Amino acid sequence: MNETTVCVVGNVATQPVYRESPAGPTARFRLAVTARYLDREKNAWTDGHTNFFTVWTRRSLATNVAASVAVGDPLVVQGRLKVRTEQRDGQGWLSADLDAVAIGHDLSRGTSAFRRSSRPETQTGPAPQPEPNWETGPPSRPEQPDQSEDGTRQQPDLTVSVT
Repeated sequence: MNETTVCVVGNVATQPVYRESPAGPTARFRLAVTARYLDREKNAWTDGHTNFFTVWTRRSLATNVAASVAVGDPLVVQGRLKVRTEQRDGQGWLSADLDAVAIGHDLSRGTSAFRRSSRPETQTGPAPQPEPNWETGPPSRPEQPDQSEDGTRQQPDLTVSVT
């Protein structure tokens, strides 16, 4: 599928709106993204045009956004860009939406304290597997000798049934 994935850095412009629905939780907010450039004549940084994106989140990302994001927070948002055109009151409107995949505070402009969100007690997926020890490589398989004590190669036991 051809989708436009973007990463934008900006400031939260509106308070996140959180909703519970039968399909799961959603949250949305507006993100202001302003380009800055060095004006060589004034020898100073100058703000350029500001773009506004509506950021849409779903499921656990929506819940975490509602608990963690406030107006004015500097954020980094990665997601799929959706540009929509529609008619309102006889006028054409263009809007840019982001279906967010990941959101984080911009740590180049401040600090943040991360806390894992709690998960429900019941798990619907398979039992968790132990983490591999990345320091020593993948877990080793139990050794199976490929030679007998007299030096001849052992053949694996194969049973073939033909009916």
